[in-house]
This record gives sequence, C-alpha cells and structure tokens, in this order.
Amino acid sequence: MRALMTRIEQNAKLDRIGDRLQRAVQGTLRGQRVRDLLHGVWLGHPLHPAMVQVPVGAWISAAVLDLLPGQRRAATTLVALGTVSAVPAAVAGLNDWAALARDQRRVGLVHAASNTVGLALYAGSLAARLNGRHGTGRALAYLGLSAASMGAYIGGHLAYKQGAQVSQSISELHRMSDEWQAVADLATLPQRQLVTREVDDVSVILYRHGDDVTVMLERCPHQSGPLGEGEVQEIDGHACVVCPWHGSAFRLNGGEVVHGPSPNDQQILPTRVVDGVLQTKLP
Repeated sequence: MRALMTRIEQNAKLDRIGDRLQRAVQGTLRGQRVRDLLHGVWLGHPLHPAMVQVPVGAWISAAVLDLLPGQRRAATTLVALGTVSAVPAAVAGLNDWAALARDQRRVGLVHAASNTVGLALYAGSLAARLNGRHGTGRALAYLGLSAASMGAYIGGHLAYKQGAQVSQSISELHRMSDEWQAVADLATLPQRQLVTREVDDVSVILYRHGDDVTVMLERCPHQSGPLGEGEVQEIDGHACVVCPWHGSAFRLNGGEVVHGPSPNDQQILPTRVVDGVLQTKLP
C-alpha cells in the first residue's frame, strides 16, 4: 500500500482529470463565505473530517445490524442516513481538495473516487432494501463499506503523510526554546507594518499597533506560504495579514483565521518589553 500511495502521488496522468475537476469546483463554489463555511473557518479546524463521522458511523452501525435478525428497518434507516449525509460531506471535501498542492490533489482524487464508488453502492443498497430485496441490499452495503474503508485509508495518507489541511506552521514551535528571547528594539519597529525576524531560526512576523506588538509564526498553516510577504488588510474591523500564496487571512491581534483556504488559526507568541527590548517565547 505504501508503494501504491507513492505511485499515486507521482502519477502526473491524474492531473488531466484533477485540473479539470479543480476548475469545476472553483467555478461552482465561488463565494468566499461559502468556501469559508465549507473549509471550517468558523469552526477553527477542517469541517470535512467532522462531517464524515455521520455517514461512516451510520454505515458501520448498519453493517452490524445486518448481521442481526429482525433489524431490517433499522438497518435501512441507517443506510439512508449515511447516504444522505455523505453528500454534504463530499462537497466540503471537494472544497478542501481544490486548494491543495498538486501531489495532494492526485491522492485526493483517488480518495474521492473510492468514496464515490462507496456512495453509489450504498445508494443501490438503499434502493434494493426499499424494494424488498434485502439480501441484495446487504451485499451492496458490505461492498460499499469496503470501498469507503479504502477511501478512509487513502484519506489518512492524505492527512497524516502529506499534511493536507493540517497546520503546516505549528511544528515550528518544537524548534524554539521556552525561554524569553530578544526579538527587536521596540523603538525601531514601524507602526502597522509587517517586519520579519527569526527566533531560534524560526521565522516570525512582528506587527506594531501603538504600544502593542504581535509576534506571529510566519509560515502560513495552509501551505507554508510566507506571511511576511503578505498584505495587511482590515477585515471586519480587525487588522489581518493575508497570505500571498492562497489568500488565507489571519487576525493580527489574536491569530484567528477569518478567510480560508486555511481552516486553522495561526499561532501567536507571548510578548513582553524589558528595557525597551521586545521579547518573546513559547506560549
């Protein structure tokens, strides 16, 4: 399986389909609010993994009930719940997928294809059950669960091996010491401008507003974009830094994500001023 996943990551032939699908998804989900909703910006982490718990839980429960006598109605209800709830989960997943890097999109395309097969089999299972063909319905459901399980394995590879939709910046904290360190002389920091500095070889951005200074990790949590090269924009009354790569926006007074594709907040570091020198440390 590891070798297969590597071949999928490197298979440029998938780009022909993936690029077309990406354009279709981006052309359909155009509104920023819609994309942010589906990314999980309001939740503070990706929405898709949370949404898939409903269909997966329903389908696994139906598989157990199919082994028990007298549970046809309950199993049919769970298959229907899983099939219906899989649709919005898939939409959220496609929205995330369209903002990934090319090698991630290749794996994500196979992940989506496997889950689509599973969904189609469960739809067939539901139709068979409603028509009284419960034996066929059970067989299709177990095939659907197999396809969905394969999709889940590929999704795990996408998230944990390739880092899709997980924070790309938080690992930087592990390279920093937990002691206060000097960053800059407060008097030299310009007002309302981004300044890039390093703490233990970790790049951070500084933003001064009056006597308050924000120290934020510089790597964007979405795809490691350089926030230090981004723009400062006022969004909903808050000064925000906008990533120059994909447009994710984060509040400079707290790190909260306000626009995707990043669903994750950006890490803010604590600060203090000693003898006119700005210091920071691990949170």
